[in-house]
Amino acid sequence: MSIYEALKQLRGWKKAEYFKWKHDIRYDQTLPQKTAEEFLNMIGNKTMNEFIKWERTAEYKQLLAIYLDSCIANDLDEIYKKVSELAKTGETQSVKLFLQLQKDISNYAKAAEKAFSVDEEIIEEDDDLEI
Repeated sequence: MSIYEALKQLRGWKKAEYFKWKHDIRYDQTLPQKTAEEFLNMIGNKTMNEFIKWERTAEYKQLLAIYLDSCIANDLDEIYKKVSELAKTGETQSVKLFLQLQKDISNYAKAAEKAFSVDEEIIEEDDDLEI
């Protein structure tokens, strides 16, 4: 599940907007990020108190975990590129790390393929019968 899908499931649009504002994950990255005052004016609140309280809930922590998981994927991409370049120079430590990363990424890819194949099986099971 992506962070955007999870945010759609929240009760109350203000929480979703706050999360997107706080973590700067808006779709349109060409616009400058709003200040706290601009954000509060946009949603019609006077203070951030309700959001500060919400940040201590399990719901917020679950959203944060989904968001951080996507950040890890981006970081892994950057790390892989840097380690790959160093490994090509022949640095022993980088070569070992590169080989370990390749192995780990291969395992993640296999797990992802299984997840996608399960989704395809569910779609194929739909026999188009109407009740």
